[in-house]
Amino acid sequence: MNKLVIFCDFDGTITNQDNIISIMKKFAPPEYLPIKENILGQRQSIREGVAEMFDLLPVSLKDQIISYLLEQAQIRDGFAEFVSYTKKHNIPLYIVSGGIDFFVHPMLEKFGPFSGVYCNESDFSGESIKILYPHGCDEQCTSQSCGCCKPSIIRKLQGSDALSVVIGDSITDLEAAKLADIVIARDFLIEKCEELHISYEPFENFQDVINVIDKRLGV
Repeated sequence: MNKLVIFCDFDGTITNQDNIISIMKKFAPPEYLPIKENILGQRQSIREGVAEMFDLLPVSLKDQIISYLLEQAQIRDGFAEFVSYTKKHNIPLYIVSGGIDFFVHPMLEKFGPFSGVYCNESDFSGESIKILYPHGCDEQCTSQSCGCCKPSIIRKLQGSDALSVVIGDSITDLEAAKLADIVIARDFLIEKCEELHISYEPFENFQDVINVIDKRLGV
């Protein structure tokens, strides 16, 4: 049987909410709202839009933002058990996130280590928060404007004999879902999968995810 490799989104998937939107609602001026709508409507690239939204925030907010998320962010039920499950079955688990390093790493710390954590990076050396994109598009990416390019990461890490499992919830996971052998989806990603006739399994918590993978492993 082919080996599985899991690529799991962070915001809205591992956490119950989208952390970037939570940050904006709490700390940003209302100018972030049209940018958010443009991203969701695919009128503006995720890369450009997220950078514009964070540019609205002064660097002095860094510690407040991290504290706020650590206090109020909820990790989706069953995630710790899911991480243990992947280790027990020797399934590589990569966290692939359009989130930003300064909050992704602190929020994941107690659950790791993982096979890898791929996310965008931040620069606090200026007046406003700047976003850096170290995981850009490869030559096969049809968008060429991704922030953290999930399909490019999958192509790099999957290996020829492995089946890719993509777990996600939003527009940032759509291109990865098109590439995946198995899609486990919720929320906006379900809408897009149905619209584009991409086969998927729904989930609400990580026990659901374990059940889907068990089915594939024949456990």
